[in-house]
Amino acid sequence: MRGWILLAGVALLAGSAPGWAAGKGIRFWNLTTATVSALQLSPAAKDQWGPNQTLNDKDKEVDHDERLRITSVEPGRYDVRIGYRDGRTCLVRNVEINADAVFSISDKDLTECTRK
Repeated sequence: MRGWILLAGVALLAGSAPGWAAGKGIRFWNLTTATVSALQLSPAAKDQWGPNQTLNDKDKEVDHDERLRITSVEPGRYDVRIGYRDGRTCLVRNVEINADAVFSISDKDLTECTRK
């Protein structure tokens, strides 16, 4: 009997806390030396840019060594467009994004940088 009560209690707790059962989702880790003010993803080589993911952050920017939750993106290969406060925009091509995993970008990954 006590086993059933314990099992029912565990099931009740698991049902009330969906975050325990779900994965952490996709996250971006900013390893560049600057604060990211815009981050958009496009399926690799498609130039179909999605929304600015930095809007998912409480201060709408991603500081150096900060992680950002990425939403509405399926696992796959993506081009990433990163914007900075100073108007510089850079691309990182063909980034593999996995479910419930972190992908990082550092300064050495940045290519095709332009300044507005």
